[in-house]
Amino acid sequence: MIAIPSPLRLRLDSKALVANWRWLAAQGGAAACGAAIKADGYGLGAREVMRHLVAAGCRDFFVASWGEAAALMPLAPSVSLSVLHGVGEADMVAARTLPVRPVLGSLQQVARWRAAGEGRPCDVMIDTGMSRLGLRVEEALGGALDGLAIETLLSHLASADEDSAQNAQQLAAFRDLKGRIAARRYSLANSAGVCLGADYGFDLTRPGLALYGGTPRPEAAGHIRQVVFPEARVLQVRRVRAGETVGYGATWTAPKNSWIAVANMGYADGYLRCHAGTGGATWQTRHLPLVGRVSMDLVAFDASDAGAIEEGDWLSLDYDLAGTAERSELSQYELLTGLGRRWAREWAV
Repeated sequence: MIAIPSPLRLRLDSKALVANWRWLAAQGGAAACGAAIKADGYGLGAREVMRHLVAAGCRDFFVASWGEAAALMPLAPSVSLSVLHGVGEADMVAARTLPVRPVLGSLQQVARWRAAGEGRPCDVMIDTGMSRLGLRVEEALGGALDGLAIETLLSHLASADEDSAQNAQQLAAFRDLKGRIAARRYSLANSAGVCLGADYGFDLTRPGLALYGGTPRPEAAGHIRQVVFPEARVLQVRRVRAGETVGYGATWTAPKNSWIAVANMGYADGYLRCHAGTGGATWQTRHLPLVGRVSMDLVAFDASDAGAIEEGDWLSLDYDLAGTAERSELSQYELLTGLGRRWAREWAV
């Protein structure tokens, strides 16, 4: 099969990924530090993310679905993998076959696992205020979990990225549950929860966003390193005369004779129209503002001050997560997971 190079690439920094995990692990006190690698490792590639983190010492991983779990087989020795969305009727063949635990999140799932799980260990999610997945507290304390082999009891913080009274309320509720529901381990904190302090760590933390370079709370600023560096290849460099317009809708007019670098990238790749007016790129330390609208798979940058830029050159996009989120009004999660399959993933070690 002919190898065809992509005009888009994500340069991925494994050392930054590992450094972020180690910083998060240190913030959790005595708690083990796991990793959420759902959505294909937040778009970086779950298998490679797992490989780098296992080598660094991480042993606990979380995905969303059984398809994501199956894609990671076989697991390395001593690695634990859990499916956050629990187990539906259609999932039972995978749940019986794979060395993976469901995170049971409803009375129906608990009953299904009890009937068909053959006594295997499971994880359980309790809703302490998110009102998303998880048994209600009164359901969990009403006997529904009696006799289950619970490996990890989990809950999820709804407002950890904010200074909200809900954080302390959920912490208190989960502490109470720890004394009343038997499990081998207890886990509450996501990336933002880790930043709230070691009290939120319990036995196991489950960071996601911060592993990949996101800043979930101000406490992480200056400690979390950028992992993802998107780059796009220049398809064409063209001359635009003063007064001519660029792109759909003629939203940008050249104020002078200009050079425009057109790149192989657009909203089909997760580089959305909201970047217009704020986006940009760098070529050999020179900044190139994004001009005009973002098309499906083409964008234009003003390269007038870039010197001898040519077709085939690579542009480094402005894509630090916190700053880009603020400018684009997208969340850091959307910025990461929206980068599509046309981006080649290239890990630097």
